[in-house]
Amino acid sequence: MSKAYELTDHKYDVVVLGAGGAGLRATLGMAAAGLKTACITKVFPTRSHTVAAQGGVSAALGNLDEDHWEWHMYDTVKGADWLGDQDAIEYMCREAVPAVIEMEHFGMPFSRTDDGRIYQRPFGGHMRNFGEAPVRRACAAADRTGHAMLHTLYQQSLAHNAEFFVEYFALDLIMSDDGVCEGVVAWNLDDGTIHTFRAHQTVMATGGYGRAYFSCTSAHTCTGDGNAMFARAGLPLEDHEFVQFHPTAILTGRDPAPLATEALRGEGAILVNDLGERFMTDIHPDAELAPRDIVARANYRQIKAGRAVFLDTRAALGEKILTAYPTVAQYCQMAGIDPVADPIPVTPAAHYHMGGVKVDEDGRSSLPGLWVCGEASCTGLHGANRLASNSLLEAIVYGARIAEDISGLEPLRSVLPPFDGIAWDAEKGAEAEVVLRNLKAVKDLRAIMSNDVGVERDAEGLRRALRGLLELEDTALEVTRAYLNMITSATLVAAAALKRTESRGGHFRTDFPQTSDAWQVHTEMTLGEARAIRAGA
Repeated sequence: MSKAYELTDHKYDVVVLGAGGAGLRATLGMAAAGLKTACITKVFPTRSHTVAAQGGVSAALGNLDEDHWEWHMYDTVKGADWLGDQDAIEYMCREAVPAVIEMEHFGMPFSRTDDGRIYQRPFGGHMRNFGEAPVRRACAAADRTGHAMLHTLYQQSLAHNAEFFVEYFALDLIMSDDGVCEGVVAWNLDDGTIHTFRAHQTVMATGGYGRAYFSCTSAHTCTGDGNAMFARAGLPLEDHEFVQFHPTAILTGRDPAPLATEALRGEGAILVNDLGERFMTDIHPDAELAPRDIVARANYRQIKAGRAVFLDTRAALGEKILTAYPTVAQYCQMAGIDPVADPIPVTPAAHYHMGGVKVDEDGRSSLPGLWVCGEASCTGLHGANRLASNSLLEAIVYGARIAEDISGLEPLRSVLPPFDGIAWDAEKGAEAEVVLRNLKAVKDLRAIMSNDVGVERDAEGLRRALRGLLELEDTALEVTRAYLNMITSATLVAAAALKRTESRGGHFRTDFPQTSDAWQVHTEMTLGEARAIRAGA
């Protein structure tokens, strides 16, 4: 019998997994309410992937144009390709204004209008008067809005005595005999020790799994860890087939691919091919401000036909791009591109996952004791396609809602049940400790997903992808838990995509190109069902 690992045990009222925007807002809310709160994170909090969000956080403040939350709600429902849950959307859009003002009061350094109000810019899909004309709704801190949000929330969390465990990798959920989540097992990346974090409530805010794709905007930490842990517990995930590709990742050769924020198109930047043709005007009445899935497919088809695609900001912005969008300008200059003089080469890149752990209006999962927020969750807000600048909004609105829900529970038990150990033996520990040495396997995974489960899919390619994923899973123990998590997430995506025989939002089937009323439903997929579909592929 293998020797058990020695464990360091920690006890808290609440444990939060992940220190992105959603995780930090939940951490702050519960710490401020007086709960003993621990936040476990793979990277330093201000390096979490939310830091890469550029353009803004949506809220109908009406600082530059007349605006109302009802208009914002309509745009979100429409942008979701009519699959969004309208109660959840209404709540988010109503709460958007107070949530953004709260962030301002926390000290978030928003850009300002001449008279001192929060600056707002136009974004694709955000319209006035139920689709009449574009409206300026995205509240921005230059093109570093996520960066500003993370720093603000981290500082406030420290001020309220939240405890952070940095560079800890969550491995599995701790479950009681009666099926209640009581915390997590985590691996200290610094010294290799295994820790148990036991808590009366656990919040998962572990982000997406964009690293399963070659061309992606996701940080190297975005490996779907939370979704995979939930799936391994035998529980269903929702809407995993819906993957959003950002239309304008900059072709710099960097990984992850840096973004040319949608805000540039909001200010008049246009898409052209290498023949100088502006192709979006023939595809959608809103041209470059069409929903992301439509613009991404248009760019993809240009590239597939052998033409390069460029984002031309010269006439709309000129030298203003250097000061209003310093991050984009810096990425361009690092790649030898002068955005003032030349158009910017762009390509679609995997950017956001609408699916995740199904949660109710308070962020509670079907697993007692576990709440989920941010990109790891599926609130139903985004349906088949997330509206631009709603991700940062979801993070702060639902992070706060979870904190309020947990803080309002009956007083927590003062003592956790006696800890009688955990089935974490030497074999599991050894799996956790292997370094990421098999880089070829990771490349194979990303090639499978990019080639056959990308912007456009069909049954033949999806079955080919599932067969390839099965072969990769057979070698998964030779690499890391992060790689195994990506395979799990990828299997759920490909199986759900094969199951949904229509096209909707971020899921486009060339063999089923029409949207079907029969499929105006959410899909639920367990890991067991996904593996069964894979076995028959």
